Amino acid sequence: MFAMSRRLLPSTTALAAFDAVARHESFSQAAHELSLTQSAISRQILLLEEQLGVKLFERTSRNVVLTSHGANYWKNIAPALTSIRTASLNMISQNTSKTLNLAFLPTFGTRWLIPRIPHFVSKHPDIILNFATRIGQFDFEREGLDAAIHIGQTDWPDAEHEFLMEEEVIPVCSPAFLQSHPISSPENLAKLPLFHMTSRPGAWQQWFASLDIDTPINTAMRFEQFSNVAQACIAGIGIALMPLFLIQAELNNGQLVTAWDHTIKSPNNYYFVAPKSRWDFDAIKAFREWLLEEVANQATS
Repeated sequence: MFAMSRRLLPSTTALAAFDAVARHESFSQAAHELSLTQSAISRQILLLEEQLGVKLFERTSRNVVLTSHGANYWKNIAPALTSIRTASLNMISQNTSKTLNLAFLPTFGTRWLIPRIPHFVSKHPDIILNFATRIGQFDFEREGLDAAIHIGQTDWPDAEHEFLMEEEVIPVCSPAFLQSHPISSPENLAKLPLFHMTSRPGAWQQWFASLDIDTPINTAMRFEQFSNVAQACIAGIGIALMPLFLIQAELNNGQLVTAWDHTIKSPNNYYFVAPKSRWDFDAIKAFREWLLEEVANQATS
């Protein structure tokens, strides 16, 4: 069985030599293309003919031509050789690619990631970064993207996940809003305009549940991006549950204040996500390792 399998699967060196001779109708030109000697090409063709049990070429006064067996064999294996070359080229170019097409959540990108990007550029000046904003899961191939920074669970199909950080949220509003709407208990919040995020439909319910409060929740505006929620809060028209690390600047400068001092962990976490087939590509690996360093530095600062 092993001997038959070996006979049916010639060496790639012999097949490459056969393909080159068939295309050029010349042993010398095939040798030049493959950087081999003419005798080495002749030896590979002889070995292949012995292995297959047929004559593949006829020599003429000017060149060599395929026999009928040779022409039929070349017709069948040429597409396979082309596919192997194309697949190998794609793999090499992807694995050594110096371009990374990255998707991230809009507010996370502008407030946390982009300010840190100069650190990555200084460390990896040869890698070109292209950015796109996306909310939720998407098809990497269809979108032409290599990786994403995502908040959610480890349920992205056919993808690897690298945990980055948890998300802690706290209710915030403007100082003017808090002054005009004094809050004496967390139950008071349920009667005030509460902003909602489309990506976190049950956030307020989870916050109240963490305080063992079961009460109807007032509905106010709904947003897709945290940056818009923050601006609505600063404008003094409601209260929002915001990730602490995304609004620390507004809390520090007094644009926003804590509406009720109770922080909870979101059920979702931040992950670096990439297709399983590209997980170990150079640019993806370099960016993933750098991200983990930045998260670790943030935790210790």
